[in-house]
Amino acid sequence: MSYWLPNSFLPRFIPSHFKFTSKNCRLWSNRSYSKNKNIQVQNMEHVVFDGAQVMVGDPQLLQSKISSIRLEGPSKLQVIADFDATLTKYWIDGQRGHSSHGLLQQGNPEYDLKRQKLYDHYHPLEIDPTIPLDKKAKLMEEWWGKTHALLIEGGLNYDSIKSSVAESRIAFREGVIELFELLEKSNVPVLIFSAGLADIIKEVLRQKLHRSFKNVNIVSNRMVFNQNGDLVSFRGKTIHVLNKNEHAIDMAGPVHEQLGDANRLTTDDASSVKKRTNVLLLGDHIGDLGMSDGLNYNTKISVGFL
Repeated sequence: MSYWLPNSFLPRFIPSHFKFTSKNCRLWSNRSYSKNKNIQVQNMEHVVFDGAQVMVGDPQLLQSKISSIRLEGPSKLQVIADFDATLTKYWIDGQRGHSSHGLLQQGNPEYDLKRQKLYDHYHPLEIDPTIPLDKKAKLMEEWWGKTHALLIEGGLNYDSIKSSVAESRIAFREGVIELFELLEKSNVPVLIFSAGLADIIKEVLRQKLHRSFKNVNIVSNRMVFNQNGDLVSFRGKTIHVLNKNEHAIDMAGPVHEQLGDANRLTTDDASSVKKRTNVLLLGDHIGDLGMSDGLNYNTKISVGFL
């Protein structure tokens, strides 16, 4: 079962109960979505968690899942989270917040414009519910391939990433740093799955949170820079909105790798993550429901931010 929640974040984890900050939270169940591409709101029930209104398909099942996860403890738990509009705010000062891809200005207006034109063409296709997923996946691979080629051709330098983040309109939801700190203290791994760019996400974490977390790893598109800081290639298979899942865990890299710690997500670490059979999944896109594909989980609670 999956639940969708707008413009809020979990300010606390779930040792005793869920707690949402927003007063107009809604959670959706993808049980209805699987039967009908148009989510049937009438199948939902209003539920109140500490004053926050939510929509949930089966409140009793949700409570049962919370109890089961709490009973088995943090050693069986992992958190899988999307980045853009999930960990970060959708609205900032009345304006749409930047995404990790959208904030990037590569220092070449001609190529920034070319990437914007690609966005204008492909983004409507990304959110079009009438396009079959297999066809949409090919379109996303096409979009990302063209975008990455433009970044290389346009001469992206890591200094441009730093300045782009510093000048961007991007911010984390309230409670993110507290959540990360609590999960780190409890040795609960966090996998950030993103169709964006890992190097930008790490820079956002560095500039906005000003600290690293040993339990946070990023599964996203990773850049390769030369000694001069110029982008020369991308590492591994392209990760887009419809294929970011645990099959891509070999591309994960710890946040603290670039922040002064040489540790990496080892094979043993990856194996340990896959043995954690309780999952809290956070996303904002229907494709995010597949982020736990490839994982043999017992209990999963999926929360969506609309």
